[in-house]
Amino acid sequence: QVQLVESGGGLVQAGGSLRLSCAASGSFFRINFMAWHRQAPGKTRELVAIISSGGTTNYGDSVKGRFTISRDNTKNTAYLQMNSLKPEDTGVYYCYVMADRGSSWGQGTQVTVSS
Repeated sequence: QVQLVESGGGLVQAGGSLRLSCAASGSFFRINFMAWHRQAPGKTRELVAIISSGGTTNYGDSVKGRFTISRDNTKNTAYLQMNSLKPEDTGVYYCYVMADRGSSWGQGTQVTVSS
C-alpha cells in the first residue's frame, strides 16, 4: 500500500512560481515512478510530468521548459517546480506513485493562476 501527502498549491499571479511536494509512505521497498497530473474544470485529467526511479523525466507539451519534476529517493518525495505560470495552468494537481507493492493517487492540491 502507498499513502501520499501533497502540499504546495495556492494562488499565484501569472508569471509566478509554485513548488508542489508529494511524500509517499507505506509498505513498499521501491518506488518505480512518480508523476504529476492535473485536471482543469470541465477537462479530463492530463499528465504533467513523470520521473522514473533512475531520474528519467518526461513532460506534457504545454509545460515543457517551465516545469521541472524531481525526486528525493531518501525521502520518497517528488517535487514539481512550476515557473512562468499561466492562467491555463489552473487546476487540481494530483500526484501518482507506482511502487512495487501498489500504486496510489494523492488527494489533489489546487493551483490557481490569476491573470
